[in-house]
Amino acid sequence: METEIPALLRLRENIRPERFTFHSARMRMKTVNKDELAAMDSQSDRCALELSDAAVDVLGYACLVATMSMGLGYHRVSEQRLHGRTVENGQPAPVVTSAGALVDALKVLDAKKIVVIAPYMRPLTELVVNYIANEGHTVIDYVALEIPDNLDVARHDCSRLPDIARSLKYSDADAVIVSACVQMPSLPVVPMVEAITGKPTLSAAVATTYAMLKKLGLERVAPGGGALLSGAY
Repeated sequence: METEIPALLRLRENIRPERFTFHSARMRMKTVNKDELAAMDSQSDRCALELSDAAVDVLGYACLVATMSMGLGYHRVSEQRLHGRTVENGQPAPVVTSAGALVDALKVLDAKKIVVIAPYMRPLTELVVNYIANEGHTVIDYVALEIPDNLDVARHDCSRLPDIARSLKYSDADAVIVSACVQMPSLPVVPMVEAITGKPTLSAAVATTYAMLKKLGLERVAPGGGALLSGAY
């Protein structure tokens, strides 16, 4: 989130007049497993409070799998609770989660059938697949890259993703999720995967950018953000 969302919004600044500042508060997590994700999620209230001190206009909760691992539909609970922290602090701001942003983006694209690339271990990837399915979408194929260390997720070479996407059964899909994780880089290859598959291609970071722009009341457009941020939606 701290790299690809600012990158998208900086690219947007080249074509639109709005300017952005970025502020972050971090939750601790080293190994991507269910226990550490739950501990991480428990720190989100502190982060929302800290960021609201800066009177920000929108907050984004980045970790998709931390939200999805807390139970089906949890993004709605999380967004409402964290917004409440900003209200209590006298600086009310809307909150989007990357989990909610991703499933909402699939609705915007009218993507009923999708394929997914995720960096998580298989049990967590299956949890993500089930969460997405519970929101009304069918995951027809997916790959779990099974990277347990959070820093290794960030170091994953995104140039591998186009070949991974080629290996998926995407011909009947309505969209490709090239990274179901804001930590795993994918932004440089989003247009390439769209060209390879002929399908709208998005990531958790692209979807979160779309959701943030929507909450800000701004045109949802950013160069390099694929179909979702092309201006068509």
